[in-house]
Amino acid sequence: SAGRAMAASGRSWFRALALGVSFLKCLLIPAYYSTDFEVHRNWLAITHNLPLSQWYYEATSEWTLDYPPFFAWFEYALSHVAKYFDPKMLVIENLNYTSRATIFFQRFSVIFTDILFIYAVRECCRCVNGKRAAKDILEKPTFILAVLLLWNFGLLIVDHIHFQYNGFLFGLMLLSVARLCQKRYLEGALLFAVLLHFKHIYMYVAPAYGIYLLRSYCFTANNADGSLKWRSFSFLHVTLLGLIVCLVSALSLGPFIVLGQLPQVISRLFPFKRGLCHAYWAPNFWALYNAVDKALTIFGLKCNFLDPTKIPKASMTGGLVQEFQHTVLPSVTPLATLICTFISILPSVFCLWFKPQGPRGFLQCLVLCALSSFMFGWHVHEKAILLAILPLSLLSVQRAKDAGIYLILTTTGHFSLFPLLFTPPELPIKILLMLLFTVYSFSSLKSLFRRERPLLNWLETIYLAQLVPLEIFCEIIFPLTPWKGHFPFVPLLLTSVYCALGVAYAWLKLYVSVLTERISVRQKAE
Repeated sequence: SAGRAMAASGRSWFRALALGVSFLKCLLIPAYYSTDFEVHRNWLAITHNLPLSQWYYEATSEWTLDYPPFFAWFEYALSHVAKYFDPKMLVIENLNYTSRATIFFQRFSVIFTDILFIYAVRECCRCVNGKRAAKDILEKPTFILAVLLLWNFGLLIVDHIHFQYNGFLFGLMLLSVARLCQKRYLEGALLFAVLLHFKHIYMYVAPAYGIYLLRSYCFTANNADGSLKWRSFSFLHVTLLGLIVCLVSALSLGPFIVLGQLPQVISRLFPFKRGLCHAYWAPNFWALYNAVDKALTIFGLKCNFLDPTKIPKASMTGGLVQEFQHTVLPSVTPLATLICTFISILPSVFCLWFKPQGPRGFLQCLVLCALSSFMFGWHVHEKAILLAILPLSLLSVQRAKDAGIYLILTTTGHFSLFPLLFTPPELPIKILLMLLFTVYSFSSLKSLFRRERPLLNWLETIYLAQLVPLEIFCEIIFPLTPWKGHFPFVPLLLTSVYCALGVAYAWLKLYVSVLTERISVRQKAE
């Protein structure tokens, strides 16, 4: 009966957290929304009105369908509900159509589909090691994890202000992670295969899934020293995994293969004609590379090493146009970014294979794959940092070392999302939400690991504290200066470059932690 009472209290606080964040999402309905709002309205119209054979050819709007087929079917399903709100939003020619009913429907569709995310968080909380028994519910790792995931600042502003369906997609990912932690390997593999055909950005973390399933499911036993027992290889398990991947792919891409449209679908999914960096630089290695190129260009012009007539004007004034041209440093090709990403992912995959540490090792590899692709990928969007932040939340409540890395990555990663919300009414909202989430993250993790060493050293603390003056300069001081007209890109450049240093540092620190970690005898036995 005591156990039943504890389970009931666990359900009640989780329900309160989920309802609270859902209420907050409803309050954000009138907020600013980006061009992504029109993107998804257009996709509703395309899938509702046109036959399947025209989905990936339709180009009335510049926002053509560029997600995999499962997401197109998801939009198709939503469109059959949308017609009861306002049929005009489903007219393809109605570009930038935003009636009140359309806004209401689109916003609520995101809030409603987040039910999957809430369920996935609940399943992840069940996987957390509950050794740290706390009398106070607020200090329980499961409670802290639930808040860090459900109330994640980045997810709130990207989905419920900026507008996207990441909560639903991350729900699929976290649910697949939870199933793997629960040793329900086939369910986890199925969920991840489905996720890939909803949004192909998750391909970046596929190596972690592939190696973990091969090591933990296809090989069924280890030797006493932790090395692999090659004779334990199971052809049945490999066949089952192969069947899952093939069936999901056939269901998604099959119709387009039959229509002979696979090349067209792939050209939409991988538009390499876009530039190295997004219109606004994501805080990664290429942001630092671009900044060094700009600095060398200015230095070269001052010292007369460069011919001013041969330098593209956009590289010095616009600076954030999609096609960024390098002046001094070599220009970067998609192949170069692919090679860099592949090389940066390799060590984490080797660790997962040679130093198996169960679900924690899988999560570490997952985060490193996400971070490596964020650091070196082609045309990376700043929102992709959430792909590393959310799974890292699961590690942060289990070890002090991971909690410290989490605090650095979330604070810089979330701050780098600020330029997405550039309208004045959203300024107090984003600052207040970021402050609340950051203060909670620091205080809760600090109390959870209070018996251990400090989570951050003095240098890391100083670095994070400097984000406050940076924000004051970008939002208040810079707009009042005469530079605003000549160098409008400066606030974005400063935010990108400063946050890139933090993200790169967190990535390196996690890598060092994983590579230098020793495996305990108990983990070897597992």
